[in-house]
Amino acid sequence: MSKSFLSNKGVPFIFAGWWLVWTFLQWNILLKFGISETEAIVDSYLSNIFLGLSCLLIINNMRYYLPKKEKYWYVLTVSLVLSFVWVIVLKLLLGIIFKNDTAYLNILSQSTTLRFGFGFLMIGCISTVSLLWFTQQDFIQTENQKRAVEQLAKDAELFKLRQQLHPHFLFNSLNSISALIVSQPEKARHMVQQLSDFLRGTLKKEEHVLNSLNEELQHLQLYLDIEKVRFGHRLNTVIQVEESARLLQVPALLLQPAVENAIKFGLYDVIGAVTITIHATIQGNSLQIEITNPFDEHTSQTAGGTGFGLASIKRRLFLIFGRADLLTTTAHNHIFTATILIPQKNESTYY
Repeated sequence: MSKSFLSNKGVPFIFAGWWLVWTFLQWNILLKFGISETEAIVDSYLSNIFLGLSCLLIINNMRYYLPKKEKYWYVLTVSLVLSFVWVIVLKLLLGIIFKNDTAYLNILSQSTTLRFGFGFLMIGCISTVSLLWFTQQDFIQTENQKRAVEQLAKDAELFKLRQQLHPHFLFNSLNSISALIVSQPEKARHMVQQLSDFLRGTLKKEEHVLNSLNEELQHLQLYLDIEKVRFGHRLNTVIQVEESARLLQVPALLLQPAVENAIKFGLYDVIGAVTITIHATIQGNSLQIEITNPFDEHTSQTAGGTGFGLASIKRRLFLIFGRADLLTTTAHNHIFTATILIPQKNESTYY
């Protein structure tokens, strides 16, 4: 039985099965009291038709109105009232149908209290089950809506992070192109083409989609080619990746801000050549990426800028995986290392 069937028709379906079984049992019980077969059939069917209508009224009411604080008093009051009305209506109707059968009318009168107790028990049970059922459905719906709202908030924050991702790099690239236009127009033209390819690839990617590490490295290479035009021989990169790790998945556009951070703190206050190292390995069920750059202890404290790079990566990893320990940094012997740990999943998206 499917979940959607249960949530839409579960209570009425269970109730219909109970109604058929109890109608048959009541018919047999009435026969044992010496009532004729016709009277037993009419009594059992009318009794359970009106009882069933009372229960369906409760089920339908619970579907559209769920009492909160007063729910137990509500169930008790409704069960008492409906049971009383059910007995009165049933007694009047059967009294009219079998008005000439004194023996049956006597049995009907003597069973009034018993019928009321049975009706109260059944209506009370159906009321309680309906209350619990629809309360659970309401809770599930509320939780789904809550998750949807949280997902929208995550998507909005990820989108905001992406919108902040490239301005600093873009402005520097445009300044470099401007400087090259006069002195080295061919190199400026080449840099414009590289920048165009890089931005086109960036716009096609979505934050929550998984890309293979190999795809991310190809996109990262476009960024590095642009930066090498800017910094010339001063920027050297070493990319060391285990072959088996190239097919593992990473969040789109995760590496570029990490490498940009390494270039920023590795080259901006240094005159000589600098080597940025990217090392990717498999650690258990995770992909580990280490990005290292040299740094000067005396100038790194004042080179802070906005601090967006690594902070954005850490926040993004938290939004995607729900963990705050996936980005760690160390500084030792003038070498700064940012270590990113990416748990692997089988789904095509994170959410």
